[in-house]
Amino acid sequence: MRKSFWVMALALSCSACVHQAPLGGDPKIKVIESGSLPEPGRSDAEASSRPYLIGPFDRLYINVFGIDELSKVEVQTDASGRISFPLAGVIEAAGRTPAEVETILAARLRERFVRNPQVTVNLKETVSQVVTVDGQVTQPGLYPVVGRMTLIRAVATAKGTTEYARLQDVVIFRTVNGQNYAALYNLKAIRDGAYPDPEVFANDVVTVGDSKARRIFKDVLTVLPAVTTPIVLILQRL
Repeated sequence: MRKSFWVMALALSCSACVHQAPLGGDPKIKVIESGSLPEPGRSDAEASSRPYLIGPFDRLYINVFGIDELSKVEVQTDASGRISFPLAGVIEAAGRTPAEVETILAARLRERFVRNPQVTVNLKETVSQVVTVDGQVTQPGLYPVVGRMTLIRAVATAKGTTEYARLQDVVIFRTVNGQNYAALYNLKAIRDGAYPDPEVFANDVVTVGDSKARRIFKDVLTVLPAVTTPIVLILQRL
């Protein structure tokens, strides 16, 4: 009798918690279909992902072949995205690719009588081009976006989802041309190949939803270790 009481209480609790508030409500956020989420432009993040564009406080590793004084130099962009390099002076690096900075550095060094300078610029560390992964993931935080990143890769970078994750309730927030967007994704369906894994860009915020039903089940399973198989099966579907 006691077990039946708990099962009934569990069913009523879950029926109440699965009905979550609809996505949106904030008039500043435009909720759209997942497949229609636009890609940010160069001005939205001072350039988002591919190719990588340098931003404020990024660390660069610069090497001028054959000149020891100008080799293996590590520099950090300032708050405005500028760097200072010997003989080349101050360079506006923000919004430019490492290859573009290479070209500028080479031109500046030629002006200072450096014959045929061979310059390489590599990204050592980025703090400007990041994606925020929040919610029910193992390690929420800010993660660098270098190259192409997708939703599954972003979640994997945060060490995957937790046991309480609601995989059909994953939201990507994005700002494009001053407009805030939000799109809902089903991570399980993506993993099953139901539709393509969407690309994630710098400055996006990925939020993995919380399954309150799973939490209730966990509490009840603690009270009733001899719970029946059908309830466990329901748990797997939440």
